[in-house]
Amino acid sequence: MEKVSVDDVPNDPHPMGVNTERTPLSGALGTEDVAVVHYRLAPGEQFSGGLHTHHDQEELFYVVEGTATFEHRGPDEAPEDDPLGGTTETEVSAGEAIRFAPGEFQTGRNESDERVVGLAVAAPSSHHDWEQIESFAPCPVCDEVTSHFVLEPTDGFGVRCDECGNELRLS
Repeated sequence: MEKVSVDDVPNDPHPMGVNTERTPLSGALGTEDVAVVHYRLAPGEQFSGGLHTHHDQEELFYVVEGTATFEHRGPDEAPEDDPLGGTTETEVSAGEAIRFAPGEFQTGRNESDERVVGLAVAAPSSHHDWEQIESFAPCPVCDEVTSHFVLEPTDGFGVRCDECGNELRLS
């Protein structure tokens, strides 16, 4: 049995700067089969860096305080001419949860004027398989928004274009 206080675990904001209070609890709890992250999002902040999916994990978000807005779509729902299109927005309020299956694209953010407090839970592993995370980003070589796979953050956060192979390091 392990017990921790969220306030005793070091804050680890997202490497893209999309949030300021992100507390990964998995390491402190010693989990191996589930990832748990506590968020406190100020107005305008996001859970993650944009529309993405984990091909090897399901994720759920439980909103403790406030209302979060999630943009999401299935893996085959985007129009061919707009890789970011075909999304649906769903508001999740305090006391509610939302689940995303492996391969389902999602991003969540605080569009309100109040703070959002929430938990993200992902399984079946407490650690990312970076090659299984797909995100959309502008590619300077392709000159359009394309699918990118996230690179293991050894020298900062980065992505690799799925179309041309160009790598972008963001920090």
